[in-house]
Amino acid sequence: MDDRWLSADEIASYLGVTKDTVYTWVTSKGMPGHKVGRFWKFKREEVDTWVRNGGAASSSDEIGEKEGKHG
Repeated sequence: MDDRWLSADEIASYLGVTKDTVYTWVTSKGMPGHKVGRFWKFKREEVDTWVRNGGAASSSDEIGEKEGKHG
C-alpha cells in the first residue's frame, strides 16, 4: 500500500488541477494538507475522502481550468 506523503505538484497531477488550485483549496476550502517546514504535503487517502465529500466541488471561477475556458 502506497501511503507516502505527496507534494503539491504530485497531488495536483493526481487530481488533474494546477498547483495554484491546490493551494487555494487548502486555504479556502479546507483541503487536508500538512505543512512540513515550508512545504505542503498530502495524504492521498485524506484528499480522496475530502473530494468524495464534496470539498472540491467546482465554483464558477474554477470550471474549465484544465480544459481552458471557452468564450
